[in-house]
Amino acid sequence: MLQWDEVPVAKNKVTAAKKAQPVIQSEVITQKIIKQASQKAAEPQPVHQQPKADQPRTVAGAVLSAENSERVKVDQKRMINCRADLNQLVPFKYQWAWQKYLDGCANHWMPQEINMAGDVALWKDPKGLSDDERLIIKRSLGFFSTADSLVANNLVLAVYRLITNPECRQYLLRQAFEEAIHTHAYQYCVESLSMDEGEIFNMYHEVPSVAAKAEWGLKYTEQISDPTFNTGTDETDQILLFNMIAFYCVLEGIFFYCGFTQILSMGRRNKMVGVAEQFQYILRDESMHVNFGMDMINQIRRENPHLWTEDFRTKVRDMIKDGTELEIAYAKDTMPRGVLGMNAELMEEYLQFIANRRMTQMGEPEIYNNPRNPFPWMAEMMDLRKEKNFFETRVTEYQTGGALSWD
Repeated sequence: MLQWDEVPVAKNKVTAAKKAQPVIQSEVITQKIIKQASQKAAEPQPVHQQPKADQPRTVAGAVLSAENSERVKVDQKRMINCRADLNQLVPFKYQWAWQKYLDGCANHWMPQEINMAGDVALWKDPKGLSDDERLIIKRSLGFFSTADSLVANNLVLAVYRLITNPECRQYLLRQAFEEAIHTHAYQYCVESLSMDEGEIFNMYHEVPSVAAKAEWGLKYTEQISDPTFNTGTDETDQILLFNMIAFYCVLEGIFFYCGFTQILSMGRRNKMVGVAEQFQYILRDESMHVNFGMDMINQIRRENPHLWTEDFRTKVRDMIKDGTELEIAYAKDTMPRGVLGMNAELMEEYLQFIANRRMTQMGEPEIYNNPRNPFPWMAEMMDLRKEKNFFETRVTEYQTGGALSWD
């Protein structure tokens, strides 16, 4: 057996020659490869067409061109059609966008942190809720479980790609995550209450008043969700702006408010308090989404005033009125009789009040003739500090990663 300090000796010259042969062959192969590589290098190479100096190249959603090879300056940033490097978060141009991102992170919550035991007992009790109250719970979960998915898809597949400002994109990522949390919350409620999942999650197909709102939202996202759609002309810029108004002003800003008011009114009466608490946190998130969307819409308008034509303003007005009427029809469907201290007539006035609010947020004249707000307590619901400390309801063992104790 060989030891580490021993060297094998060839038994004869023939054996030694055979052992040396692979080395000689490998040297020959190496020389051939070098020769072939040299010949190939000497051949004329095909010339690849380079993009024109003024033609931007897009990589993973970030525009790359000669003008963004330098450090980004604040005055280069724009909401849409910006050619500065989108990968550079700072310097901030829209401080409000970054602040909303920070506020959203500070508001973080998860559905399973909310105790649903009382809701389960009440739901299972045949006398716990009226038929009208049960209808409201089912309709709300049925609509919202689909609506938040529609909003998330619109954000991820369309709006994020077309907004060309990194601090706004940062909040959009946070918003998309919050939409996922909301969908999780509805699923958690359905599962906790042992509801028929097929019935709830298919309402947007099977219940006309729910389907009408879902179809309304889908038609406004169809164009900009096309991967080949891009902004850069007045026509395409208006299409994006119109979509943003549809989703922020109507789908999140009007369609959600009938269901929110119904569920939160139930919670105020100490019924289904777990579901109501989840809806309260969702309402807080959604009110931030609407305000952020309005800020983006108004900023695009300031930077592109030529898009806000009289014809465009008329279309916006008609769209918001159309959406409001759909939500009024939904209110009548879910409240055929008075329930929870409200009825369809009061809800109609409230929705008209909300629609006027959305118009004035865009600097546009109101649509409806001076409707009052019949539910002033809803404003307080959006500020959790006036109701209670959210963290009092969390599981006592819950800690954020930075506060974990490993002892």
